[in-house]
Amino acid sequence: MREREKEIYKVTIVGSAGNLALLTFKFVAGVLGNSSAMIADAIHSFSDFVTDLVVLLFVKISVKPQDASHDYGHGKFETIASFLIGLALVGAAIGIIVSGSEKLALWWDGSELPAPGWIALWAAVLSILVKELLYQYTVRRGNALDSQVMVANAWHHRSDALSSIGAAIGIGGAIGLGQRWTVLDPIASIIVGLMLMRVAWTLLQRSVNELTECSLPEETEQEITQIICSFPDVCEPHNLRTRRIGNRIAIEAHVRMDGSLPLSVTHERASDIERKLKTHFGKTTHVTIHMEPIK
Repeated sequence: MREREKEIYKVTIVGSAGNLALLTFKFVAGVLGNSSAMIADAIHSFSDFVTDLVVLLFVKISVKPQDASHDYGHGKFETIASFLIGLALVGAAIGIIVSGSEKLALWWDGSELPAPGWIALWAAVLSILVKELLYQYTVRRGNALDSQVMVANAWHHRSDALSSIGAAIGIGGAIGLGQRWTVLDPIASIIVGLMLMRVAWTLLQRSVNELTECSLPEETEQEITQIICSFPDVCEPHNLRTRRIGNRIAIEAHVRMDGSLPLSVTHERASDIERKLKTHFGKTTHVTIHMEPIK
């Protein structure tokens, strides 16, 4: 667990350093380049930086072993971190949409919007490249470490790259098509906000499902049943209950065996099932097998 924590910290620190550099450059470029889309993109990068800090805080808590007050460990703290990341995305998206809508309303009323400068366009292109690289790096390490919060943070990088694409299109159009098309800049910022809202919804839905003890997917439960039934002297698995606890899962099931068998035999079979499930789903899997006699 200690090595896993170190790796998560390393990946997150790399991402936070990139976010800090990008948000500074994009904010300066947005101000100097008169681009609301780029300022919106800078706000998004700031939300990325904040969520990196959330990850660093909560991962340290989530790796703590079980204790008297947390019999199943502290894995749900990773889920809470993912939930907060989703909320941060919602906040960033709402701010971006409101700001873009205000400028769009001014244009609709006849006000002339300033054309963005080239520095804003170059900032958008640089952001696309850097954030996509950070996404690829973070999501690969997150999947390798089975860390939900790292994967969520990776998607935050990807959403920033996508928002920069929208910003680049809007800024480029506003620069290249002339004064009458400067409205493309705030339109691009609104599109960026809507894209963020969609990503946030996915993250929040996943986190809420885990926090409310949602069962594992049906195909996963079928795998569990097949593993239990692979023992010929065990039958009728029922009352299967599953849930996710951070990067671990919990499995509870009732099974039936010949009631005339010695207790030591049924206990050993329960241990065999537990070992096989942990081999398949990971050694930190919580497994509870309740033996019942065949009626």
